[in-house]
Amino acid sequence: MADQSLGQPMLNLNNVSGLPRLDDLNEHTDWLRQLDITVHDFPYIDSILKQAFAEWRKQISDMPELGEVDVFLADSCGEKLLIDSLNPRQLLERSWPSGMEEVIKESLCERKAIAVQKADGVYAAVPVHTRIHGELFAMIGCLMRESCTSEALLFAKMTARLYQTCFYRCFEGMFITDLVRIQQQAKREEQRRSKLFQMVQKLHDKIDVDSVLTEVFERVSNMYPNARLELLMSQDHVSFDPRVKSFQLLGQGDELLVRAFMEGRMQTRNIIDSTGDGESSLEIAVPLSGKQGVYGVFHLQIEREEIDDVDLQLISMLADTAGTAFENAKLYEQSNLLINELRLINELTKRLNQSLRLKEVFQFATEELLSIFQAEYCCISQVNKHTETFEIMSCNVPGLSKEHFSMTYGFSGLVYSTQEPIILSDFQAYGKVTSRFMEETNSRSLITAPLFVRGEVIGVIMLAHRKPRFFSYDNYKLLQVLSSHIGLAIANASLHAEVRRMANRDMLTGLYARHYVDDAIKEFQKRDANGSLIIVDIDQFKQVNDTFGHQTGDKILKQVCSIVKNSIRKTDIAARWGGEELAVYLPGASAENSYEIAETIRLRVAMDTDPPVTVSCGIAEWGKDDEKLSVESLFYVADMALYKAKNNGRNQTQIGSREDAPSL
Repeated sequence: MADQSLGQPMLNLNNVSGLPRLDDLNEHTDWLRQLDITVHDFPYIDSILKQAFAEWRKQISDMPELGEVDVFLADSCGEKLLIDSLNPRQLLERSWPSGMEEVIKESLCERKAIAVQKADGVYAAVPVHTRIHGELFAMIGCLMRESCTSEALLFAKMTARLYQTCFYRCFEGMFITDLVRIQQQAKREEQRRSKLFQMVQKLHDKIDVDSVLTEVFERVSNMYPNARLELLMSQDHVSFDPRVKSFQLLGQGDELLVRAFMEGRMQTRNIIDSTGDGESSLEIAVPLSGKQGVYGVFHLQIEREEIDDVDLQLISMLADTAGTAFENAKLYEQSNLLINELRLINELTKRLNQSLRLKEVFQFATEELLSIFQAEYCCISQVNKHTETFEIMSCNVPGLSKEHFSMTYGFSGLVYSTQEPIILSDFQAYGKVTSRFMEETNSRSLITAPLFVRGEVIGVIMLAHRKPRFFSYDNYKLLQVLSSHIGLAIANASLHAEVRRMANRDMLTGLYARHYVDDAIKEFQKRDANGSLIIVDIDQFKQVNDTFGHQTGDKILKQVCSIVKNSIRKTDIAARWGGEELAVYLPGASAENSYEIAETIRLRVAMDTDPPVTVSCGIAEWGKDDEKLSVESLFYVADMALYKAKNNGRNQTQIGSREDAPSL
C-alpha cells in the first residue's frame, strides 16, 4: 500500500523487482506494458494529474495577461477534476459549464482537439497523450470569452503541451521518490533481518536464562533506543535486572497484557498524547512463549514514527525466538537442577545409612539441611507415642533442645494433623499459628515437611530464615523429597536400636542379657575406680516350679526382677545371669553400699512375692588395686559368696573375699 507519511502519494512498486532507470514516461509505459500495467493502473493517478496542473499553473502565471480564460482539467474518461481562471480579478464559479462538458465528451469521441463557438465564448478541448505511444491520460479544456475559435484551439493545444511536460515531471518525481523509498525500506529490512539473524545465533548459544533475557534487552535497545521495555514473568524467576518484574495484574494496562498472555499473540494499542492532537506512541504486548506454554509478556512503548508493520513483525519474530531460547535454557537449568538433586539425594542417603545410631542420624540430617537450603535454623521433632508429644530430637536453637510439645501445638501439630508440608513467606504477616521456634529465632520464612514411615507421620522437619520470602518453591519440593529419605533413615536407625535392645534383653524378664552385663563391666572397669556385683538367686526355685508349675515360676521370676529394677539406681545394670539367677552391677559402689541394696532386695522379695519366695545374695567388689580381678574373677567371687549364703541356710546376703578370686 502507498505510504502517505511524506505528504504525497506513493506508487505501489513494493512487489516489483529489478526496477530499471527510466528517463522518459514512454519508457515507463513501455516497461509497464511488459508487466501488463498501464498508467491508469497506478493508484492516486488523479492526485498526479492535479499536482501536474498546479505545476502548470505556476508556470503559466508568468505569462502576459490572456484576458478572461478559464482552464479545465478532466481525466482520461472525461470526469471533472479541476477548474481554474487565468484572470485574477475574476471570481471563478466552481461549477463546470455544460458547454465545457459537451466539448470534452465530443473531443473524447473524435479523439482529436476541437473548438466550438457558443454564446458565452469559445470552448476548446485537447486530449493529452503520452509522447510516443499516444496513451490518453488527461483532457485539457479552456473557455475564452474574447477570442475566435482558432485562437482558443491554439491556446488549448499549447496549454495541453505544457501540461504534458508538467505531468511528465511530476510523474517522474513521484516515481523516483517511490523507488528511493523502496530502496531505503529494503535496506532497512535487510538490516533488521541481519540483526534478527545475529540475535537468533546468539540466543541459541545461550544456555543460561538470565543471559537469554539480557541478550533480548540489549537487542531491542539497540534497534529502538527510545523504547521503554519491561518483561513481566509469570514464573518464580528471580532476576537482578529491574526490567524483569512479576506478572501482577494491578494496573490499568493489564487488559492488554492479559490478552497477550492468554491468547499467546501480540497485542497493540495506540496511546494518545496529552495534547490530544494525535497518536504519539504505540503500546505493544508480545508473549514470551515456547512449546510448553507462555512464560511472560514483553511490554514495550515506542514512539509512533519509529515503528511500522515490518517492525511489528520483527518484534514478534524476536519474541518467538527469545521464547524458544528461554524455554531451552530453562529446561537445561531444570535438568541440571534435577541432576544435582539426584546426586544430593544419593549422597545424603548414602551418608545417612552409614550410621545406625539414632542420635547421629538426627544430628547429621540437621547439619545437611542447614547447608543445602542455606537456612539459619533447623528443628527436627519426633512423635513420642508413650507421652503423646513431639520431642525435639535435633535443633540448632539451644533453648529448644529436648523440649516436648503437645501433638496439636504450632506448625508441627498442623503438619501432623494435615499430613501436608507447609511453605510460609512471612510468619509475621501470617499470625494464625503460635510457634516458639519462629518466635525465639525471629524468623519470617518457613518450610516444613512431615517424616513418613509406612504412611504414618513420625516427625516433622522445620527450616527457617529471618528474611521474608527466602525459600523458593523448588526448595519446598526438594525438602519433601529429602524428608522421605530422612524418615527412612530414622526408621532404620530406630529399628536397629530396637533390634539391639531386644538382643541385649532377656525376653521373659525384660532385664539385660548376660553378655551385655559382661561387656558393660569391662567398659566400667576402664574408667571407674571401683564397683560391685550382686548375684541374686531365688531359693528352692525348682521346688516352686514343681509345686505350682512353670507358669507360676515364670510369674515369680518376673516379680523378683521387678523388685530388683525398682531397688537399684538408674545407672546400675540388672541382668538375668541364668535360670533363676540375677546379676546386678553397681558402678562406683563399695561392698557396703551393695550390701544395703542387696538386703533391700532380699527383704522386699520376701514380703512382695506371691506365692512368697526368698532370695540369697552374693556380693563381690573390685578396685583399681585388684589387677587380677577380671570380670570372670568378679563373678567367681560373687558366686562363691552366694554359695556361702546358700550353705548357711539361704535368705541371706554374703560378701565375697577378694582372696577367693582365682589366679590368672
